[in-house]
Amino acid sequence: MTELLQRESLLKSVVFLRILIGWHFLYEGVIKLFNPDWTAFGYLATAQGPFKSLFIALTGDGIIGWVDTLNTLVLIFVGVTLVLGIFEKWGIIAGMVLLAMYYFAHPPFPWLEQRNVEGSYWFVNKNLIEIGALWVLYHIQTSTYFGLNYLLKREPKTVKTPQS
Repeated sequence: MTELLQRESLLKSVVFLRILIGWHFLYEGVIKLFNPDWTAFGYLATAQGPFKSLFIALTGDGIIGWVDTLNTLVLIFVGVTLVLGIFEKWGIIAGMVLLAMYYFAHPPFPWLEQRNVEGSYWFVNKNLIEIGALWVLYHIQTSTYFGLNYLLKREPKTVKTPQS
């Protein structure tokens, strides 16, 4: 019985983590969607580290609009999948890829000057921590416990009628 209660408690905790991370992604995407002045240009133009040239190339006139749109759509997609508990693995993978791009655009390496970031970090920043949390969510699927996947996969209740 204790093991069952611990498992139930763990699942509830991981569901809560999934919804919190989903809310974070969804909020960031919606805010960017409704802010006509938002662009990733400043963040990408000040990129550092081993992939600096790749991120700066994404600031080109013909590309930045696509980058902004894709960034916003992926944020919303990840948020919706995690909050609602549907297509959970796809949302988690997309979230990890997006966060990895954020991480490598401004890696918190001690030999780099930290520009255009909040806080002071040394190798580990909030993006890497959230990637780690998504990695946990990837391995502990919770949408079949709580979410739309749970509602869609439930066996329909059949009503037994007396046979004549």
